[in-house]
Amino acid sequence: MIDFFIKVKQQEAQNLPFVLYKKPNNIKLVGLFQNNDHLYFAENFEETGFVFAPFEGSQMILIPADQSVKWETLITSSEEDNNLDFANSENKESKAHFEILVQKGIDAIAKGTMDKVVLSRKEIVDLTDFDLVSVFQKLVKTYPTAFCYCWFHPKIGLWMGATPERLLKTKNNKFYTTALAGTQKLQDTAEAIWEKKEIEEQQFVTDFILNSLKELTSKVVISSPYNLKAGSLVHIKTDIEGLINKNSSLKQVVLALHPTPAVCGLPKEVARDFILENEDYDREYYTGFLGELNKEGFKKSEMKSDLYVNLRCMQIKISSNLAMTKAHLYMGCGVTKDSIAEKEWGESVNKSMTMKRVL
Repeated sequence: MIDFFIKVKQQEAQNLPFVLYKKPNNIKLVGLFQNNDHLYFAENFEETGFVFAPFEGSQMILIPADQSVKWETLITSSEEDNNLDFANSENKESKAHFEILVQKGIDAIAKGTMDKVVLSRKEIVDLTDFDLVSVFQKLVKTYPTAFCYCWFHPKIGLWMGATPERLLKTKNNKFYTTALAGTQKLQDTAEAIWEKKEIEEQQFVTDFILNSLKELTSKVVISSPYNLKAGSLVHIKTDIEGLINKNSSLKQVVLALHPTPAVCGLPKEVARDFILENEDYDREYYTGFLGELNKEGFKKSEMKSDLYVNLRCMQIKISSNLAMTKAHLYMGCGVTKDSIAEKEWGESVNKSMTMKRVL
């Protein structure tokens, strides 16, 4: 374990690309350390390595397995800690700005141009004495049920996150994905009670996935919706699995799903255009996707991919003057005809705590 983090420090000191990650409910920590600073791309999704893709655009960055060394270590398992709340100072200007944006979304939905749009904001937090290893260790310890990662490339930047949402898992031609939506703060005793807006929002996501994949897949089975805990929040989740058709490719399936209605909206193109026109900032890799591409299984004939949606994440802008280092936090909310702008602001504040708790 100590050796693993010494390796991370060395890679960081040499300014070379790497990714560290831990899958949900897993004690294995994986590091992929690239041996040069070249920018590689996943072009046809037949490559092997770790992919890191943006919300918008086709530059899907790859840390290739054949240009990297892989390290693994085990961590001690930990219980999720839901009690790390701290006072949140509300920025009135940010609140007003976000509520105007959400209201714009509600108005566009009322006009019938779309059913749902996910609108987001960025918050910048000053960091003193930022240390990559200790923040990542805290992230992994705080969110054992999330996909936790730390990704760095000198030509792109440093990103970290703990996402509750899987985009797609495949093993040869078998696939598994999830429909995730609706957010509530976890109450100690009470079971989550969902309103019509949240149930409807989650059904939108399920229907979109089934529609998007119907030409590309077969033998699709879906679960009933159930509650998923993610840190101090709870969401509604449905599992979807089936087979990828012989004449369909992994890339086709990924691009049919991305961006999902949980991070973009419905219809996809209309919601995406609305976001790009109205959000007033560049999401970059927030709400993109990341994960293992074409990893060999225990049997050499097995090819596995495991991709996650880049939610509950932050970008760290490191300055040569450490006191000037800042974290850019990203939070989004699903807006439907029944949304209330002030409530969506509150949801975005709850989501900002995911990263604030580890800083």
